[in-house]
Amino acid sequence: MNRTLQGLVMAAAMAAASLAVAQPIKIFGLVELSGTGAVSGTNFNDGVKLAVKEINASGGILGRQVDYQASDTQSQAPIAKALAQKAVDQGAYVVMGPVFSGSILVSMPETRKAEVTNFTGGEAASITQQGNPYIFRTSFTQAAAMPKVARYLHDTVKAKSVAIIFVNNDFGKGGSDAMVKALEPYGIKVAANISTDPGQVDFSSAVVKAKQSNADALFVYSNEEESARCLRELKKQGYDKPIVGETTLTSQKVIELAGDAANGAIAHVGLSADAPQPEVQKFSAAFQKEYHYKGDHNSLKGYSAMYFVKVMTERIGKVDTKALAAALHGATMTVKDNPGVLLDVSFDQNGDLDRVSYMTKVVDGKQAIIATLPAAHTK
Repeated sequence: MNRTLQGLVMAAAMAAASLAVAQPIKIFGLVELSGTGAVSGTNFNDGVKLAVKEINASGGILGRQVDYQASDTQSQAPIAKALAQKAVDQGAYVVMGPVFSGSILVSMPETRKAEVTNFTGGEAASITQQGNPYIFRTSFTQAAAMPKVARYLHDTVKAKSVAIIFVNNDFGKGGSDAMVKALEPYGIKVAANISTDPGQVDFSSAVVKAKQSNADALFVYSNEEESARCLRELKKQGYDKPIVGETTLTSQKVIELAGDAANGAIAHVGLSADAPQPEVQKFSAAFQKEYHYKGDHNSLKGYSAMYFVKVMTERIGKVDTKALAAALHGATMTVKDNPGVLLDVSFDQNGDLDRVSYMTKVVDGKQAIIATLPAAHTK
């Protein structure tokens, strides 16, 4: 090979290498932007977008910009599955979402088959019980959260019996089952386990059943809009027992939709935009400035997940989705070193996370932190 040709080959190789480095990192969002999960999905999606904006403004990940593309699952599992396949076909480095448990359970086999790291906002315990090495949570599993609620019902509410109102989907059924199991060690009786439909408008019958059960307290576990309707009906019927939930019940959207009917509701939350930590407060202010509404736990899920990707990609030193998934198992990320993760967090070998959490109460139309609960394990 003469020197001229050799030089051309070398120049072409260098140009190709430079082009590869310059190519953006593709992140795909499978999110509920319409349908019954629109509140959750929109918050999650906006959280991811805010993180991407910040990351790109600070130089990207390993010097490469992030190209985030969101698609609407319409809160339907078959559409989520099709979009997951599309994301894989288009070279996704990471897939964000879906948020709905029913959708992620159907879509994640596609990302697993393609060995693509996938973060979800879904809380159904079954998501990380299938041995999928590419699935990671952005919030607590029901199996981890419900014991905290059960302990609160026992220690603070002093309840001997509880009525449950839940939404009849993968999220709701999983939560109801986990709560029933969590109550058993405390000897708390489930006086009524009342199923409601996704998108249900009229909660009068469900509330009547809860009242007739004469339980000492009520546990409500549903999506945002349905939770708000349930709270309004409880107020309308003069329900005067403690109303307790997990994550959704005291979320910002439920408070907005339920109005003063939300006052007094109590819930355990893994993430709260009202948490006292400085980084969370900084995020909340930035989110509201960007989108002109107050974010909720789902917005924190999306935001922190994007920073998980940045931190761990830079830790392994390459954009390799298989290596990313492998590194995430057993990983710990601290706010001191990585402020974007918002709270110190660790992942186990199943993709479940551990960090501090909170008990919250709606007071005068605002979510107030009434207790900070420590992480289950410390490193």
